Amino acid sequence: MAELDGGVDRSGMALSGKKKLALFLLGAALLCGGLAGLLVAPAAFSAPARAQVKVVTPLNGQILRELNRVRQAYGLVPLEHSSMLAAAAASHSRSMAAKGYFAHRSADGSVFWTRIKRFFPSAGYGYWEVGENLVWAAPELGAKRAVRMWMASPEHRTNLLNPRWRQIGLASIHSSSAPGAYGDMAVTIVTADFGVRS
Repeated sequence: MAELDGGVDRSGMALSGKKKLALFLLGAALLCGGLAGLLVAPAAFSAPARAQVKVVTPLNGQILRELNRVRQAYGLVPLEHSSMLAAAAASHSRSMAAKGYFAHRSADGSVFWTRIKRFFPSAGYGYWEVGENLVWAAPELGAKRAVRMWMASPEHRTNLLNPRWRQIGLASIHSSSAPGAYGDMAVTIVTADFGVRS
């Protein structure tokens, strides 16, 4: 339907009174029909429900135990929980779930270590190093599976078995309907941030 602007359609033709009335009635009918459709089938036109995101705290402890079991099997020191690294990991897991991306880079495009540094500062230390492993699965993810997936990836395996790491922060979250890269599926996302400073 042509847009009306002061009684002239967009082609420049003047409209008579009868044509204006006919277009008005047609527009009103279309509008009412559309509103009736909204009332009859509201789910077809409503916005998707907001996804529920919850922290899966028990999984964090289970992953830490499994990681330390694997590290000890390779003669490496066990990792200690760091609340600062956990805060960095939690920030990233929540961001990925809410914004629908899966990457080490933050949502603003910054590299992972700058995000971690905000929570696990290097000031006052002569040596500071951090690393990060990510994993997600739909709908659930257990500790053994998460560690197996990391061990099957050469880069993640190297990170997990890095002998310099002393601390770790884990953040496991579950989203009932994660957007973007997750295809609106129910997913569990885990961020593991490793660190050492001395």
